Formats: sequence, C-alpha cells, structure tokens
Amino acid sequence: MTGAECAVIAVVIFLAACLQASTGFGLGMLAAPVVAMVDPTLLPATLILLALLVTVMVTVRERQHLDLRGTGWALAGRIPGSFLGAWLVAALSKEGLAWVVAVVVLSGLVLAIRGWAPKPVRLNLIAAGAASGIMGTATSIGGPPMALVWQGHQGSRLRGTMSAFFMIGSAISLASLGVAGAVTPEILTLALWMVPAVLGGYLASRVVNRFLNAARLKLLALGASALGSLLLTGQLALAALLP
Repeated sequence: MTGAECAVIAVVIFLAACLQASTGFGLGMLAAPVVAMVDPTLLPATLILLALLVTVMVTVRERQHLDLRGTGWALAGRIPGSFLGAWLVAALSKEGLAWVVAVVVLSGLVLAIRGWAPKPVRLNLIAAGAASGIMGTATSIGGPPMALVWQGHQGSRLRGTMSAFFMIGSAISLASLGVAGAVTPEILTLALWMVPAVLGGYLASRVVNRFLNAARLKLLALGASALGSLLLTGQLALAALLP
C-alpha cells in the first residue's frame, strides 16, 4: 500500500468514525467501499477492529441511555449470524467480497430511502441482529438492519443502544474471523496505524453533535455511502469489461 492510499484510508476512517460516534452507525457503510477499492483483503477485519474501538467509547459516554432489553434480543440473532458471515469471508474471492460490499450498501440505502420502518419487537430484533451479524462479519457493514429497526430511537438513546450492540457484536465477529484465519498481521498493523484517525473522529463527533441533528447526520452518511458504493461498483464493472 502506498503512502497516498494510506492517507486516503485515514481521512475516510476519520470521517466514518465521526459519523459512527454521532449516529450509532456508519463506519462500515462509509469506509468499506473506499477500503475495498484500495485493497479488498483489508476487509472486513480492519474496519471491525476500528469500529470496536469507537463503540466502546460511545457506549461508555452514553451508558445511561441504553435499551438493554432490545440489545439483548438483537444479540441473540447476532451470534449465529456472525459465524455464517465468517464462513462467507473464507468462501468468497476478493472480487466477490467487494461485490457483496457494494450490494449490501446499496440495498441498505434503498430500504432507508423507501422509509421501511419495522417495529422493534422481539422477532424483528432477533432477525435484524442475525442479518447484522452476517453482513457485519462478512463485509464490516452491519449497521443497516439495526438502523432500520431502531430508527425510532433518537439522540443519545440511538447512539448508546447501537454502540452497545455493535461493541459486543464486533467482538463476536472478530472472534469468528480469527477462527477463520481472516485476521492477519497486516490487518492488525493497519488498524493500529488508523487508531489516531478513529480518536480524532470520535472527538470531532462531540463538536458535530452540537450543530447537526440526527436526521442531517443520517442523510450525510447515506449520501457518502451511496457515492462510495457507486464508485466501487463502477470500478468492479470496468475491471470485468477489461481483458
């Protein structure tokens, strides 16, 4: 990886960490398409490691606003979903994983734009948790299912509940990927280098939260994710056409 590529990833991680800390999701949606364009082998473990750091900090900050009951039911689905996602990482090629990233992001965007809002009842929480486990472990993008089912939460409750879920879910996903051999020394090294960008994004979110409401932040995250996934899809399509 060149210095310029590393710098691009650091900038994206900074912005993605800020979004994650402000809305409770978004790090994978924003960063995964860009990272996939630079080096698909870095996914999903690099972003899951960094997301774990963000979610720990936000969970501690918003600990008084957590929906513990809903988080528990969602985690009941996340655990088996994570093992299935780890199997997909081992089974798919680099190009196949990149296509999965693009499709997952675009699917989440379509559902969000269409305004689908399932109620956060027990069955929906378990199903969303399972979907998040599969998507999050395979692609590092586990936010869309939980954002859909918890979109009725606002502010600190949304950030805290989403972060608590992803803190535990990310740890489960990392354990699954470790068993599958998908956490390499190169990934650990890059994640370590990206820690300052994550910390900077977290600190920036404390300022951003004063000026941008949740709706605007969500719109920004969706817009950035759409751009990234469209760029990735275009690159993959071009690569398929060229000899």
